[in-house]
Amino acid sequence: MATTLPGDNGVSAILLDAGGVLVFPEPDRVLPPLHAAGFTPDLATLERAHYRAMAIQDAAALPPTQDTWWREYLLTYIAACGVPAEQCEALAVEVDHGVRGYSWAHVGIGAVDGLRAVAALGLPMGVVSNSNGTVESDLRRLGVCYAPQTPEVPEVPEVPEVPDARKAPDTPELTGVPVGIVIDSAVVGVAKPDPAIFSIALNALHVPPGRTVLHVGDSLRYDVAGALAAGLQPVHLDPYGFCPEPAGHPHIRSLADLPPLVTG
Repeated sequence: MATTLPGDNGVSAILLDAGGVLVFPEPDRVLPPLHAAGFTPDLATLERAHYRAMAIQDAAALPPTQDTWWREYLLTYIAACGVPAEQCEALAVEVDHGVRGYSWAHVGIGAVDGLRAVAALGLPMGVVSNSNGTVESDLRRLGVCYAPQTPEVPEVPEVPEVPDARKAPDTPELTGVPVGIVIDSAVVGVAKPDPAIFSIALNALHVPPGRTVLHVGDSLRYDVAGALAAGLQPVHLDPYGFCPEPAGHPHIRSLADLPPLVTG
């Protein structure tokens, strides 16, 4: 398993996946069916189950289709929570009913601290996610990260000054780590591993593609393969060493491990 970056040209930018790197399925929606069936996984077990489910999909000969991905994920996720095989199908249906229509809204253990450490490197940074159109608003709402927005403001006619007319309206305070761009596959119309989604992000960051650009993700099939197809340097976030093909690309156990990899 590689643990260093190839070459010595420095790093020009960092892209990050969202699911499995920053956020995970919401435990409040996953746990009730498991508890009702007598299973009580803790948060660390739920995160580990995610990585096991992703690794099993990575090891499959063929990728899941858009229609089967979520079902296959849930079956292996629930099995990794300690559920016997004969109960996984029924529990997957129940969990699906609880989660369906809701994005992944649980911030990973140590994710924000790790993201702050990565941001402290001072490099252009963005998020590239296969999602459902909500990832930017979710990350902003959860206080994980946000992309500064500069919407066009239409001109309005001048009005006579009245008391408090110049008082700015209340706006919610932004929390989390500022990033240059958040790309959602459902918004841009292309998904990983298609290299085009990385080009969209790098164009927004004004950074040319190349192996000095890192992409950190939790999937061999989508993140590692997609980054390589785009000519970038993949970094596999693989906390438990589940990667089915670990040779040829660096791995980290957490986001906090990325800055030493970059600077070391």
